[in-house]
Amino acid sequence: MPDITLNHLVADVSAGTVRPCQLTIRSGRIVSIVPSTAAMQPGVLVPGFVDAHVHVESSMLPPWEFARVAMRHGTVASVSDPHEIANVLGEPGIRFMIEDIAGSPFMCWFGCPSCVPATSFETAGATIDADACARLLDDPNIHYLSEMMNWPGAIGADPQVMSKIAAARARGKRVDGHAPGLRGEQARAYFSRGIETDHECFTLDEARDKAALGVKILIRDGSAARNFEALWPMLAEHPELCMFCTDDAHPDDLLVGHIDRLLARAAAKGIDPFVALRAATLNPIRHYGLPCGLLREGDRADMVLVEDLVSFKPIRTWIAGELVAEGGRSCIAPRPSRTPNAFRAGTFVASDFRVLPPVRGAGSDASNAPVTAHAILAEDGQLVTGSIDAPMHVTNGVIEPDPSQDILLIAVVNRYSAVPPAMAFIRGFGLAHGAIASSVAHDCHNVVAVGASREAVAHAVNAVFAERGGLAVSDGSAAGTQTLALPIAGLMSDRPAEEVGASYAQLSRTAKLLGSPLRAPYMTAGFMALLVIPALKLSDRGLFDGSKFAFTPAVI
Repeated sequence: MPDITLNHLVADVSAGTVRPCQLTIRSGRIVSIVPSTAAMQPGVLVPGFVDAHVHVESSMLPPWEFARVAMRHGTVASVSDPHEIANVLGEPGIRFMIEDIAGSPFMCWFGCPSCVPATSFETAGATIDADACARLLDDPNIHYLSEMMNWPGAIGADPQVMSKIAAARARGKRVDGHAPGLRGEQARAYFSRGIETDHECFTLDEARDKAALGVKILIRDGSAARNFEALWPMLAEHPELCMFCTDDAHPDDLLVGHIDRLLARAAAKGIDPFVALRAATLNPIRHYGLPCGLLREGDRADMVLVEDLVSFKPIRTWIAGELVAEGGRSCIAPRPSRTPNAFRAGTFVASDFRVLPPVRGAGSDASNAPVTAHAILAEDGQLVTGSIDAPMHVTNGVIEPDPSQDILLIAVVNRYSAVPPAMAFIRGFGLAHGAIASSVAHDCHNVVAVGASREAVAHAVNAVFAERGGLAVSDGSAAGTQTLALPIAGLMSDRPAEEVGASYAQLSRTAKLLGSPLRAPYMTAGFMALLVIPALKLSDRGLFDGSKFAFTPAVI
């Protein structure tokens, strides 16, 4: 490879300076950065960006294709937790992720999933216990212990939780956290176990409290959870503790932007661009020990040419001196992926999704008496949910949804075993008719469906099962049902990113035409089964109160 010589303004993120330089790259490394008085080419060279916490699977793209898109936006590495596919396929799923990215210049810094399944109150396709964690952490391709979602187990010193943390620490590997809303003594107890980060803060006061404990705060802005607006002051208050992450970015969002968008938003808030750049480069690189370059002599040439330090719009991206993206296009060719999966066969009818009223006392005739549903309250842009008690009518012994007051059916259907669907009610999705369904349902990835009628739910769920995983929207009829197939573990497509993004965007538009006000209805639906984030969620085993960590009745 011949030497590469560039004449640009060069940013020193440690010093917080920009100067005109001639930069020379040889064999993938920067051999010299020399101040220059020659005419400079347009743009500013900055270190390549890092997504400090992401589940690649949520892009619905396998790692190779995810990387091709991310590099267009100046991202050169991601700290990637493969617990989505691990919940479906176990260790072979993690091996698939490592295998799929092999040979790419992009760095997927994979962790060992710490909570597979996330809780004992749901059904996953696999289990990764403490012995398996230790074995995975011995693998040089596994670099840290991924988010410890079992906060009650950490606080209570559960032996499996403590063994997993000890295995990571014994190997000198980092331990990621997951503690939404945890404050005070509970937070102190949780982080005292050696847990170092949190990407779940959703209020500024919560982030400040955790920063006071020395916790690294990952400012998240993804497709469902958007916390930048709440947390951006942390960049000024605790710049050394902050990193940027997306956590879960759906394909249509990823095609538009990645960490570059967070940099631009920080600049628009008046944050020093070098403080923002450190959150996107220096801080995650140092914390996780990433071998990425920081635009210094001797470093690997991982860098982005951006238009300026305001828009941070990428012009070109290099990794190890290789030009990997230019002008919004990837220079890396696509390649096919395998399609490992675990999905049972299943066909459903409307009667499978009945919600029955509570059994009354002996001799009473109250089959059509009004009841109260303990319903999930979904919030746009948040993973946390509320709850609402809604009066419901009973017709012919069945509690039907009431779209007029936005009380819809929610179902979680076990994709691994033939058991009856779990049923509850939900407000916030706004569907006037029809239904949506998805096998991207964190973290066990059973099939979640939300609909205005039992018939519509059945059509949407059947479409997902027919594809052995994917997304579906139904207007209430079989003919009016659209799908996006996800043949890789029911989580990812084997199609090009643009095709996946367009199909996903079309399904989202259709859901909104059916009445949903949510910005990302599928992403929001996918988190309605995530029991480790309060307050009310639904697993394949029933309605779950995350604040009490116990099941609760769906109907009062």
